[in-house]
Amino acid sequence: MAYLELHDLEVSFDGFKAVNGLSMAVERGELRCLLGANGAGKSTTMDLICGRTQPTGGRIVLDGADITHEPEYVRARRGVGRKFQVPSVFKELTVRENLEVARSHRPTPWKTMRLFPSARLDERTQKVIEIVGLEDVLGTKAAYLSHGQTQWLELAMLLVQNSALILMDEPTAGMTIQETRKTSEIFNRLRGQHTVIVVEHDMGFVREIAETITVMHQGKLLSEGSIAHVESDPKVMEAYLGSGGISHA
Repeated sequence: MAYLELHDLEVSFDGFKAVNGLSMAVERGELRCLLGANGAGKSTTMDLICGRTQPTGGRIVLDGADITHEPEYVRARRGVGRKFQVPSVFKELTVRENLEVARSHRPTPWKTMRLFPSARLDERTQKVIEIVGLEDVLGTKAAYLSHGQTQWLELAMLLVQNSALILMDEPTAGMTIQETRKTSEIFNRLRGQHTVIVVEHDMGFVREIAETITVMHQGKLLSEGSIAHVESDPKVMEAYLGSGGISHA
C-alpha cells in the first residue's frame, strides 16, 4: 500500500469536472512532480488532498486511513502541509519568531511571543534553519526578506511542524536563477524524509528534483513515469502539441 492513494477522484463545479476520475499512488518519502497546462486540474488536486476542497466522487487514503471527507484541520494534524504560490508568513515578525509561532501551534503569534519571548530554538528548528539556509537572517523581519528567502521561510514553517506530506504550488515562481538552484538543493535534501508533491512549470527545476512525474490533462491522468518517459509519450505529445510540448505547457 502506498503512503498516499487517490482512487477515481472527482470534483465538479457547476457541472464542470475539474478533476475527473484521477487515480494516483505516491510512496512515503517520494518527491513527485505534477505537471500539466493551466486548467489541467493540478492545483484542484492539491486542494482535494489537503481538504480545502471536498470531492464529489472517489477516495483519498493517507497512510492507510480514509481521509476523503475529513476537514482540512484534521488532515493538517495528520501531517498534511500545504504551501501556496503566494507566501503566507507573518511579515512583522522576524524569521526566528515565525518559526517559533509555527512550532508552538498556538492560536495567535502574539500569544506565542508573550509565552516564549526568548525561547531557545530546539534541535528540530535548528536543523530546519540549516536545511533552508536562513541562519544569517534569523533576526530579520520577514517583510525585509527577498522573495526566495520568504518562500524558504514558509517551507521551514511546514518543516518545523514536521509535516509528513508537503504540497507545494509553483515554489520557484518569481525566483532568480540562483534562488531556483538553491531551492532544488533544498528539495533534494528533503527526499526520503518527507513526502513531497510539487506543482511546477519550470522544467529545468523539475529535471533537478523529479523522481516520478504525473502529467494531467483535462482533469485526468495522462501519463506517468520518468521525465524521459513522459516527454516521449505520444499521448503527451498529442495533448500539448499546440503549446510546444509538455516543456511549454
